[in-house]
Amino acid sequence: MSERDVDAELVERVRRGDKRAFDLLVLKYQRKIMRLLSRMIREPGEVEDVAQEAFIKAYRALPQFRGDSAFYTWLYRIAINTARNWQAANGRRPSAPSVIETEDGETFSQIDNLTDISTPESMMASRQIVDTVNAAIDALPEELRTAIVLREIEGMSYEDIAQSMDCPIGTVRSRIFRAREAIAAQLRPVLGNDAERRW
Repeated sequence: MSERDVDAELVERVRRGDKRAFDLLVLKYQRKIMRLLSRMIREPGEVEDVAQEAFIKAYRALPQFRGDSAFYTWLYRIAINTARNWQAANGRRPSAPSVIETEDGETFSQIDNLTDISTPESMMASRQIVDTVNAAIDALPEELRTAIVLREIEGMSYEDIAQSMDCPIGTVRSRIFRAREAIAAQLRPVLGNDAERRW
């Protein structure tokens, strides 16, 4: 039974009145949703509140969930929209992740091989790379930042990102490409790459 099938079964149980089935969905996706939201909202207490609000909205909207997309894709979309609403209501500028671990995401995986992390100099260089990537992501427009975080940090497929962001897949590909280019431009001086090479 696939993850999607398990989720569909739990959703059906919730629709039949089994509230414990929704608790299982919350337990399954709470960490992912919190991690996603922490990349959009910096205050940990606010992240918890927004996550709780997103799950409440999902519970109330569950009768409208048709199953055209995976449950987590639908839930991510609700969480992103809830975070955007919170940001707008609180007059906050969307924020980027505070820390990106170097092992997160396929594009950033080669960072691990750049230095031997056993020396203070190499640890400082690794920290500089991470700080540069974080600053580059922080400087991205919200649409590019959300797309790159969902792809590189959350590991979502282009199709799922398109559904979560409510836009065509071509738009997702374009946003991710532009985000990668912007990040690469900031990384080139740190990595010592010439302008012709992307990474």
